[in-house]
Amino acid sequence: MTDTSLMLAGLVVGIIFGFVLQRGRFCMNSAFRDIVLMKEYTLLKAVAMAIVVQMIGFHLMATMGYIQLYPKTFYWGAMIFGGFIFGIGMVLAAGCASGTTYRVGEGMVGSFVALLGFMIGGLVTKGGALKDLTLYLQPTEGALKAITTENAGPYVGNANLTLANVFGLDPWILVVIIAGVVLAVLVWKRGGEETKAEGTLYEKIFKTGWNWWITGIIVGIIGIIAFYTFQNYALGISGGWFGFLNALITGELPRLGSGMLNWFTFLVIGVVIGAAVAAVIAGEFKFRAPDAKRLLQQFVGGVLMGIGAVVGTACNIGHILSGVPQLALSSILGGAFIILGCWVAAYIMFMRG
Repeated sequence: MTDTSLMLAGLVVGIIFGFVLQRGRFCMNSAFRDIVLMKEYTLLKAVAMAIVVQMIGFHLMATMGYIQLYPKTFYWGAMIFGGFIFGIGMVLAAGCASGTTYRVGEGMVGSFVALLGFMIGGLVTKGGALKDLTLYLQPTEGALKAITTENAGPYVGNANLTLANVFGLDPWILVVIIAGVVLAVLVWKRGGEETKAEGTLYEKIFKTGWNWWITGIIVGIIGIIAFYTFQNYALGISGGWFGFLNALITGELPRLGSGMLNWFTFLVIGVVIGAAVAAVIAGEFKFRAPDAKRLLQQFVGGVLMGIGAVVGTACNIGHILSGVPQLALSSILGGAFIILGCWVAAYIMFMRG
């Protein structure tokens, strides 16, 4: 694809993604936090559905030769530390990377401040004062160095670990087992818990909130389209915002690979636009700002998310939504510690005492 077509494709995918995020209230901070705070599993089920849809879609495309899977590098120390810090940060910021981004499109000033902290934290950790932390946890030698494999197995385009190549299994065995178990649980838990939305088709799409299973399926389909369109890169948020701030500071256009405009940057801009369009149509757009203490808290949370995303090599979208469907061991570990950090922060902030 040409630079221009990459830019437009990223923008279009981002607009659609942002619209769906806003209509489905798709935020992993809420999904994981609500489990411990309210015993509420609705958003978690949407996340699980999206993962299953992508898991099947990714492996189908890989089997047919349309893509290769590219699991992230397994820096075990970086995944643990980065994931945990990111999880704490998203509770303080009141939104994960995608939730914070789409809420900016709704007019949330606190989310904008968190997003600013996210970009600053990422750039400082990637090439600034905290660069040594990244180098320490992502070394080229020593106990913390990346663990790779000499037999990546079918469909995998690098030497990184997946559940399939670690256990020497055909990936489809794991895909069928995992997808079957998750879908069985989701179907079993679905009965009688939701009322049918009233109104016309237009009102159901643009005015009322979407059911979790509709949101999960559509998010999964968007992820499949993104991976097919951009080949080596599935959906992600952090790289786009880091590239955006870097472009503002240096004046250099963000790039990926050999001379390609970074479609991640246009993706995240599209997410804000798509969420804004959805919010305006639904009558939910409004500039809202919390008090100064809350703004400071959200900024600090954003900074921690930025640090965690760089150290852990991805945000919640890159690991949980895009990496887990590839059966990437790095993303499973990083995602687990994102959830653990979220739970610890939620307990300290809302439940202790």
